[in-house]
Amino acid sequence: MSQKSQNNKIILGLKVRQLRTGQKLSFATLSEQTGMSVSYLNEIEKGKKYPKEDKIQSLASALGTTTHALMSSEMPQSLSAVEDLLQSNFLNELPLDLFGIEMNKVVEIIANAPMRVGAFISTLVELSRNYALREENFYFGALRSYLELNNNYFEDLEEAVRQFVKQNKVPTGHSLPAHFLGSLLEKKFGYKIIENGLDAYPELKNIRSVFIPKTKQLLLNSSLNEQQRAFQYGKELGFNALGLKERAYTASLQRVKTFDEALNHFKAGYFSAALLMYREAFVRDMETFLKMEKWDNGVFLMQLMHKYQATPEMLFQRMTNVLPHFFGLKKLFFLRFIHRLDTNEFDINKELHLDRRHQPHGNGLDEHYCRRWVSISLLQDLKKLQAQTRSIDNVPLKTETLIGIQKSHYFQTNDEYLCITIAKSADVRNISVTLGILIDSDSRQKIKYLSDQNISSKEVSTTCERCSVKSCEERMIEPVYVIQKQQRAKINETLKKLFDNRPPQ
Repeated sequence: MSQKSQNNKIILGLKVRQLRTGQKLSFATLSEQTGMSVSYLNEIEKGKKYPKEDKIQSLASALGTTTHALMSSEMPQSLSAVEDLLQSNFLNELPLDLFGIEMNKVVEIIANAPMRVGAFISTLVELSRNYALREENFYFGALRSYLELNNNYFEDLEEAVRQFVKQNKVPTGHSLPAHFLGSLLEKKFGYKIIENGLDAYPELKNIRSVFIPKTKQLLLNSSLNEQQRAFQYGKELGFNALGLKERAYTASLQRVKTFDEALNHFKAGYFSAALLMYREAFVRDMETFLKMEKWDNGVFLMQLMHKYQATPEMLFQRMTNVLPHFFGLKKLFFLRFIHRLDTNEFDINKELHLDRRHQPHGNGLDEHYCRRWVSISLLQDLKKLQAQTRSIDNVPLKTETLIGIQKSHYFQTNDEYLCITIAKSADVRNISVTLGILIDSDSRQKIKYLSDQNISSKEVSTTCERCSVKSCEERMIEPVYVIQKQQRAKINETLKKLFDNRPPQ
């Protein structure tokens, strides 16, 4: 059934319900007047059934209206909010099936209180416009919720990788050379790889690859390193092995058209990471990592990145797949910070929270994130290191990678996290990725080095604007929201005294 016919069902059902309840007709009375069963009428009102024209004529006669009025897509003023909702294609864009929600249930909720539900959704749409949110913001939000719902582990994708490895005799347990994966693309799927294919297009200098479906050409940015080429090849293998047709043809999503496009992009990336860091070998590596008696200053993580030719982000993302599913460490988060060196600003542009929404999270209000976070302090250390090794053209002479660890206790809460951060330079900006694990009895038992006294502990908060920690040397701005809250408390206290007829002190 098309979306248009689904909308017709909803519109007809809402009109019938409004007319019936407005005339205070029971289902039983309307059933007698139309010759339709009570259950069938109920399904019409819930948007599940669309009767034939002769039955619509019977409904129109019983409800004192015309067949045209019932069948028209136009709706009365009282249902204008619902009409706007249906015209916006909002329901069609909801990936309800991923969350186990039936469209009929949503329609039933709308039918039960159309004006209230329509007004509520219209408010959400208006808020999204005010904050300049686009459809892709919604798609990425829905995708992130889907990942969190599944603890970021997908057995079907892991099995697809296992079958691909078996069928193509792919070696596992160590890094896969980019040329090996590229050869698979060419021989198995007919790709033609152009190593410097984007060099002639300076406007595309920040795009890693572009796939031309008509010619099956994969145009690469010549600045890609071995890790980046391997990951791009792995993603293209994923699109083909998984049979994903609806996709973007650039390495990163420039503008998302549909939710399926965002979902397929994620699946191909998951496939690539699982191929490069094969599950069985990676799980054994995680066993070793968790059993370390002392923190080794990140030596083991550096060895893993070298072993699998993985970037810091690939490594941590793969850890978020494996740690919850195989080791029961489900209370964790992943953050990616961007440090813009020209403005010295810090932004979170990727995050994932498993089991619940954890204390460190993005803030879209342009506030100053707590500088006590190891995610930021390590980026500051990296910038200082780069300042000592600049060339005449103000470009880093070499790429530095720093690894840090910290126990972060969130001010005025019981939450404490083990935060591991890797910071790395990337063109005119620096990037840090952080894996955080909630410190509780479970993680204390499973992470042996958690008791290492050499791991520093810090009290942290969210943003400076909302932090009431006193004498903070890292503070960037006054706690304006805390001050406002205190002022409101004083106003309320004074008003209470006034109403209680108590004189001012």
